[in-house]
Amino acid sequence: MPFVHKLFGPAGNPARRGRGSSAPEHNPALQDLWHVIAAIPRGQVASYGEVARAAGLPGRARMTAYALRVAPEDLALPWHRVLGAGGRIVFPTGSKHFHEQARRLRSEGIKVTQGKVPASAMADLGSRHHNP
Repeated sequence: MPFVHKLFGPAGNPARRGRGSSAPEHNPALQDLWHVIAAIPRGQVASYGEVARAAGLPGRARMTAYALRVAPEDLALPWHRVLGAGGRIVFPTGSKHFHEQARRLRSEGIKVTQGKVPASAMADLGSRHHNP
């Protein structure tokens, strides 16, 4: 069953990408990324690249980061569940954001050691969020 977000409905059709308003909330590619991020289960994580692939945007890991930066706050996306390749927190070690992400992950039962989570915490996003 495809993921349906409470504000945006079902994930978008890749054929409509690149059309419409320039506002982030009207960008189908960003909406697809937000759907995938919102569906990462509590206690699991995914890499920026895995999120992009699951949204039908392979090779667009940086777009995942952009999608998190411009996401409306009322989406309440679990940003802390998105990590760099290899399960690493991408914020500078010792920064406020690094510590906040590690704290949130630990509160969900994920072990964080030197800014990295174990491979067992990685969610299997597969292609369940995007049906080409």
